[in-house]
Amino acid sequence: MVQILSTLLPGISVGGQYALIALGYTMVYGILRLINFAHGDIFTVAGFVMFYAVTAMPVQLAIPLTIAVTVLLGFTVERLAYKPLRSAPRMSVMISAIGVSYLLQNLMWYITGGQPQQYPVIPWISDSISVFGTETKRVTIITPILTIVLILALVTLIKKTRIGMAMRAASRDFETARLMGIKINSVISMTFVIGSFLAAVGSFLFFSNYSTVSPTVGTMPGLKAFVAAVFGGIGSIPGAVVGGFIIGICENIIRGLGYSTFSDAFTFALLIVVLFVKPTGLFGEKLEEKV
Repeated sequence: MVQILSTLLPGISVGGQYALIALGYTMVYGILRLINFAHGDIFTVAGFVMFYAVTAMPVQLAIPLTIAVTVLLGFTVERLAYKPLRSAPRMSVMISAIGVSYLLQNLMWYITGGQPQQYPVIPWISDSISVFGTETKRVTIITPILTIVLILALVTLIKKTRIGMAMRAASRDFETARLMGIKINSVISMTFVIGSFLAAVGSFLFFSNYSTVSPTVGTMPGLKAFVAAVFGGIGSIPGAVVGGFIIGICENIIRGLGYSTFSDAFTFALLIVVLFVKPTGLFGEKLEEKV
């Protein structure tokens, strides 16, 4: 029982972190049909902002500041890199997204000198606790609970608010929503703001477990979150969540069996299998294009 818990608990925790990052991918894709390749780097920037913020202020102030800076970064990226290309071919927007990703990585290399930094200890969250005889960090228990709460809040926002209705309309038919008077630019900006907020929260949880921050550390979690979004059906919020948890749990089971070397390979092999068997993912809808 203790060994099962020691494998499952970290898997559920990591799965929740993947789910939070995957939501950013899936929300942007749902409206713009764009893969925001810079999303994993925004997640990394949040880690560095937290690292530098705690050197000048208490953790209680550093956390909201980190969230605010991350959200502002996501908003700025959308306005400067994606908005001018709204009518451009999709390939141009994808190239812009890749460019933003490398720009953020290189800025982090320049500012930090490329040196890995020790993520600050967040009081209470980083404390160790015992769960049924298994020693783990409190963040491991908090992550799935917080993930579910944030997802419920997001679903409520999308289902019950005007901006949420506008998001659903834009995701269903972008051009018709624009013709009906919906402020598309505001909807898209809000989507990036929400995605960046979730990435910031995910960074707190992730780096509380893996305490080293480096300019490229967000690449692998970002790719795995993307795989989670595709696995669940990119554009589907429940799909991103389920995909994140499944990948996180499976990875830790593989590590628990002693095959840590193949845990990353499993994630990408899973993506290949899913694309062969069900290209739209578990919860994805088949898009019908009008001719």
